[in-house]
Amino acid sequence: MKKFLIVGLGNIGEKYTHTRHNIGFKILDALAEKEDLKFETQKLGDVTVYKLKGRQLILLKPSTYMNLSGKAVQYWLGKEKIPLENLLVITDDLNLPFGTLRLKRKGSDGGHNGLKDIQDKLQTITYNRFRFGISNSFNKGRQVDYVLSEWSHEENEKLNERLEKSIQLVKSFALAGVSNTMNAFNGK
Repeated sequence: MKKFLIVGLGNIGEKYTHTRHNIGFKILDALAEKEDLKFETQKLGDVTVYKLKGRQLILLKPSTYMNLSGKAVQYWLGKEKIPLENLLVITDDLNLPFGTLRLKRKGSDGGHNGLKDIQDKLQTITYNRFRFGISNSFNKGRQVDYVLSEWSHEENEKLNERLEKSIQLVKSFALAGVSNTMNAFNGK
């Protein structure tokens, strides 16, 4: 059975649950709820397994806080013997308009500390990342406050549809591969 590690980035704790920075957790929670999966607290994160048409998707929400996500990613890749090309990291992106989906095979951390730590631990910038646009509607110097704030009323109204599209992207990544998924979902 082909294995994948799907990592949703976020911060643990109730005060972060509904923040923009926790979209990685939120997407995995939406997928787990839709497929009736339950997360269990294990080493370095909450984990559940989703079986999809002969594939095994290990869903991971690291418990290391955003800026130390690399330790959990590295551990679970090794523990489950998952090749790097079967890793998908889900994160927020300030440089994309709200709800925009973008899948890339490689790239810089874009100033995102979670991606920076993953890059440091894996010693590569070549791993799949799914960026969910949260826009950059904040005043100069207020970036941290913005990413750690909750979704606006308007964003919340559109979020369920965007979460459903995100779930479809994750499934497509495992079933159709990264290139086909990029063509089908990027910018949508």
